[in-house]
Amino acid sequence: MNGPTEPPDAQAAAPARPPLVRELLLVAGLFLVYKFGRQLATGHTGEALRNGHRVWDLERALHLPSEDAVQSLLLHGDGLAQIANTYYATVHFPATAAFLIWLYLRRPAHYVWARRVLAAVTSVALVLPFVYPLAPPRMLAGTGLIDTGHVYGPSVYGPPSSDHLSNQFAAMPSLHFGWALMVAVGLIAATRSRWRLLWLLHPLVTLLVIVGTANHYWLDPLVATAMLGAALALFHRPHRTAGTAAGGSGRAAPAADDADADADADGKALTGAGR
Repeated sequence: MNGPTEPPDAQAAAPARPPLVRELLLVAGLFLVYKFGRQLATGHTGEALRNGHRVWDLERALHLPSEDAVQSLLLHGDGLAQIANTYYATVHFPATAAFLIWLYLRRPAHYVWARRVLAAVTSVALVLPFVYPLAPPRMLAGTGLIDTGHVYGPSVYGPPSSDHLSNQFAAMPSLHFGWALMVAVGLIAATRSRWRLLWLLHPLVTLLVIVGTANHYWLDPLVATAMLGAALALFHRPHRTAGTAAGGSGRAAPAADDADADADADGKALTGAGR
């Protein structure tokens, strides 16, 4: 007597992961464009510093709290400043990569959605330094802020004139915060643990770190949040099913040709952003 077989609908509901090699190339492209694409907008020192003072004055006009209030908390001891600098330097990329890997393995439909959102936000963010170069607050005289990375270490930046690995005049938006917020949003959307809201601690700590180390103004994460909100409105997240919540085989996943079209769109977006 033959055993029971799965109905066709159950088989169709099995997750359809995009091809691994293609995804590795797309995600690697996303990281490389983020890392090296900003170098195309280097320079403009005078304009970047003037824009920095404008942002600083705008924040005071809006009665936003001073960045110095956060930095002063880190300066009570060398240890806190060093921890913040280390978090800034080491958590950003690995946390986002681990997030995408976990989604790819456990929630393929959510992986495609998250990758689309991150690609869109990153591509738009790379354009802003061309039209609005912005020096970080640690470079501004008269603010009372110090460069904690330079003073306490570790620092990921060298002198702007000789730093060929990053564009330090691309403070707005803060992709450190934008990516961290997407990691939290993605994990909250893809899981049903009663503790899943604790993932919001990651962007919260990131916010305190980027402001306290004087690498970003308050407005930088606010702009990143607005951009992420627009991307989330454009790319709707997949529905969670009972199988998704339990990590079983009943997870909803995009059709294979949808994933192919999505990958093509991401590739075009990344190519255009790197120009």
